[in-house]
Amino acid sequence: MADSLEDFYDDHILDHFECPYHKGHLEGASCAHSERNPICGDQLTLELKIADGKVQEAFFDGKGCAISQAAASMLCQHVEGKPVDELRQMAAKEMLDIIGHKLTPSRQKCGLLGFKVLKTMLYSLTPPSPPAS
Repeated sequence: MADSLEDFYDDHILDHFECPYHKGHLEGASCAHSERNPICGDQLTLELKIADGKVQEAFFDGKGCAISQAAASMLCQHVEGKPVDELRQMAAKEMLDIIGHKLTPSRQKCGLLGFKVLKTMLYSLTPPSPPAS
């Protein structure tokens, strides 16, 4: 077999690291949150534009290892168009599945940094008021 799992891992991670999806600043963001992994120094800011209870656009910026930055790129792609309530229910396992490669426990912290930023940000948003009766 010409393509091993390691080749897939390298290509998949490196594609998102070298050509990230929506890396930069999002004009008119509805919310933003930043986190830093104190163990390795990876830093990540996630900005979302939310309308009608759904993520319209997602951008990230930061610095760190290929896994943290590639995972943030994958996360931005994944969350666009999704309802905020659905994303609040998203589990870490789903994020690891999006990355698509088994990570060692120490690398999971890198791969889950964007997920941590997303979850913290979504839970800090004020939920919409129920419709008046």
